[in-house]
Amino acid sequence: MKLYDLELSGNCYKVRLFAALTQIPLTVTPVDMVGGEHKRAPLIDLNPWGQVPVLDDGDVVLRDSHAILIYLASKFGKTDWWPTDALGQANIAQWLSTSANEVQNGPGAARLVDKFGYALDKADALRRADRILPLIDAHLSAHDWLANGRPTIADCAVMPYVALSHEGGVDLAPYPNIRAWVERIKALPGFIGMPAI
Repeated sequence: MKLYDLELSGNCYKVRLFAALTQIPLTVTPVDMVGGEHKRAPLIDLNPWGQVPVLDDGDVVLRDSHAILIYLASKFGKTDWWPTDALGQANIAQWLSTSANEVQNGPGAARLVDKFGYALDKADALRRADRILPLIDAHLSAHDWLANGRPTIADCAVMPYVALSHEGGVDLAPYPNIRAWVERIKALPGFIGMPAI
């Protein structure tokens, strides 16, 4: 299995982190985004969205980090990370949605502005961060993990752009439960980091 990857991408890191924590073998292939490699064949043929990560598993090609997390967990039978029961999956799915919406458009978008110069509304991103981070912190005040009482793909999905908040000018100092949760993830066997985490 080949993962087309960008080291500084939190979405790519989600997949690398999960694979490391669960010892799933991946061939990580760096993509030259600055050089436009993601807009040319073979990558644009694999993902017409022109984004990474992309997972190429023979006849299966997936383009979304959350879809890739679900696929890998299911394919390799990691039912502790992605269970087979409806409620367990739903508990995780709501956090995958939070990751793709509030986290991506809050602290994730603020980081895109400050670190990469994206022409996004920074004030709106900060407002969104100010709304979602207290909610996550409150949840973590009563739970060690986001879902199902243990580490799951929900933690792999939400943590990167939350932990990278400082790169968008968002301070995590007011959120002790988030900071403790990030440290719990870092303490998991097999944990790997990325720049700024």
